[in-house]
Amino acid sequence: MTPRVPGGPARRSRQVAIVVGVVAAVGAGGWFTGTQMQSPADAAAAHQPPTAGPVTVAVARQKLTATVVAQGTVEFGAPQGISLSGPVGSAGEDEGAQRVTRLPAEGQTLTEGSVLMQVSGRPVFVLRGSVPMYRTLGPDSSGEDVRQLQSALRRLGHDPGAVSGDYRGGTAAAVGRWYESKGHEPQSPGVADRQQRGDLEAAVSSARLALLDLQTGSGEDGGTTAAGSGEHGGTTAEGSGEAADLRLRAARQELDRATAALNAYMATYGTKVPAGEVVFLPELPVRVDKVKVKLGGSLEGEVATVTSSDVVVQATVPATDGAALRAGMEARIETADGRQVRGVVSRVGGGDAGRAGDETGAAAGDTGKAGTDGEQAGAGEAAGGEGAGADPAAPVPLEISVAEPGPLRNQSGGLAKVTIEVGASEESVLVVPVAAVRTSTDGKARVQVRRDGRTVTVPVTVGLAAAGLVEVTPGDGALGEGDRVVVGR
Repeated sequence: MTPRVPGGPARRSRQVAIVVGVVAAVGAGGWFTGTQMQSPADAAAAHQPPTAGPVTVAVARQKLTATVVAQGTVEFGAPQGISLSGPVGSAGEDEGAQRVTRLPAEGQTLTEGSVLMQVSGRPVFVLRGSVPMYRTLGPDSSGEDVRQLQSALRRLGHDPGAVSGDYRGGTAAAVGRWYESKGHEPQSPGVADRQQRGDLEAAVSSARLALLDLQTGSGEDGGTTAAGSGEHGGTTAEGSGEAADLRLRAARQELDRATAALNAYMATYGTKVPAGEVVFLPELPVRVDKVKVKLGGSLEGEVATVTSSDVVVQATVPATDGAALRAGMEARIETADGRQVRGVVSRVGGGDAGRAGDETGAAAGDTGKAGTDGEQAGAGEAAGGEGAGADPAAPVPLEISVAEPGPLRNQSGGLAKVTIEVGASEESVLVVPVAAVRTSTDGKARVQVRRDGRTVTVPVTVGLAAAGLVEVTPGDGALGEGDRVVVGR
């Protein structure tokens, strides 16, 4: 009897199925591996770059705003140097011994009547006026500078009387009251002045006495001479009379000279304003920006630089951007920490360029006077015309005024970003990259458009440009939003 193997036929069927599955899996893996394998030639062919074609960008429709952006420096406006026009104190004092005894204070605001500094204990005042101080003002002075002083005294509450431009007793008295109100002695006549006055008065007295003696003595001599007798009595009297007359005339002339000298001196005798004790400035108030002297130092050149209290931003832009800028344009100013203020372009280009051209043109015109009027005018225009001798590619300086400086007030010398809008489209316009516009030899602009695998040339009129984009208006050919223009190959 043959023994029975448990599960024999069913078990063999499962084993066969497993073997068949393994063989199928191995075959499938081999097939997949074979499909992924490439020959060296196939691999090289697969790594070839695709066929070159044009690089295109879609035409867009949007509003366009053109701006000029520059880096600027925050400063205070209208800087100007201050120098003293002469010594402080009496002109008879030793000017070389004058020393700065109180410095100007940086950042100080100077109003009318403020003391800028002290020199040898004497004050240097600031007053408003367009004519600079250039001489000592005192009795018998006349001119526009005296009128400025009188107007300033009246504004300060020290009435000089008539604002006539003539320095008289009322002006001298007002100057004295002004100095005393500031705690300083006015520049009244000093020891040397009083001594000179005394000498002149003594000279007048001596001349008057000499004349009186001659007048008295001539009467006595004349009587004695006339009473004498003798052959030559008449001749002696006549000769003595002529000599007496000569002495009298000489004495009278000496008295007249002494009196004239005293009167001339007394015309200038009194309270004065020394040339170095007042600085006239066209606009007040101002602030002290930089001090250029040292305590105890002597007075040489500028003593300080002052500015207005207005904050400005100074910047420089390329010539191409400068050509688009005009005074009055609005500007946005951004500080390093991201805060923003508004400003207005107050100056484009150098402030002295126009004056320099005018002076050059005037000089050329004077030189050409020997020629005809036409030649003279031509010379003036050639030398002084607008832009004469200027480099059109030179950077253009800008000044932006800031009415409400806010965060800029305490950032003098700091940097700020300036953005100026120079143009904007009123509505959405078609724009393309600047690189898409090509100008042909006839001066007309065109763009190339890809359509259905072909490149079509479309004439356009260009408009506002900003941020690498330019406004285009299609000509004969159609161009719309979404069309793809060629920017490169």
